[in-house]
Amino acid sequence: MYSMTGYGKGEFKENGIELTVELKTVNNRYLDVAIKAPRIFTAYEDVIRSLIRDKLSRGHIDVFVYLTDKREKEKNLTVDLSTAKGYYSAAKILKESFADIEDDFTLSYLMKCPEVIKSDDKVCADEDIISALKIALTAALDSLNSMRKIEGEKLKSDMLGRIDFIKSLVANVKERAPKIVEEYRERILQRVRDYLQDTKIDETRILNEVAVFADRANVDEEITRLNSHISQFKEICKEELVGRKLDFLVQEFNRESNTICSKSNDIALTQNALSLKNEIEKIREQVQNVE
Repeated sequence: MYSMTGYGKGEFKENGIELTVELKTVNNRYLDVAIKAPRIFTAYEDVIRSLIRDKLSRGHIDVFVYLTDKREKEKNLTVDLSTAKGYYSAAKILKESFADIEDDFTLSYLMKCPEVIKSDDKVCADEDIISALKIALTAALDSLNSMRKIEGEKLKSDMLGRIDFIKSLVANVKERAPKIVEEYRERILQRVRDYLQDTKIDETRILNEVAVFADRANVDEEITRLNSHISQFKEICKEELVGRKLDFLVQEFNRESNTICSKSNDIALTQNALSLKNEIEKIREQVQNVE
């Protein structure tokens, strides 16, 4: 089981390339990736997303990429001919207008004029940098998943503990439910006796009334389904990617507990049902953090 909250960091330092990838994740219903990286990686965002999809299925993930390239390599320069021609034309006009002034306009001088020679900063990352990115990102994902796994096991332990408590509450409901009908029958009989005193009591009508109450208050199906959900919950927790399954199952837990509350006509049963709902809500909050 994995938590959707975590942090991971991966680094690559070799042959003059220093590249760091940091990952931060929080819970989200779907996989949502936000990338903050130098412009040279713009064309490779699909590569980053693909590597992430191989390791994560849900959650919002912020990706931060930092690059320092210390390699000695030829700088990629471009010449703006239109700007250079503009400087040259301006120089000729000035020479004609100020012929008595010494002319030191040379090619070297022209190269130093602003915007004539430009450094191309928009080049794409080369193969070595992309390889470094993949290595650092993979290391960051492994680090992230290691942290998410530890946190996920803590969530799993907490939820299974609450499931055991829910099981005890369901057992209390199962034990209490049959007694409610018998107590209701006794109350009805006592009221009729108090009212009619020595008059003969029609037992058939009493039994019909009790039967209607028993049918209306019967929670056997809800108890059976809750016990089934408890078993399913424990089995699902043995898997790795469980968030969506547990989210659906918790909704079913809520459905059954709400039905028990609506059928309850007994303080003890109601208290157990409310405790049941409270524990289910706590599990629901935990499930929101599980991948």
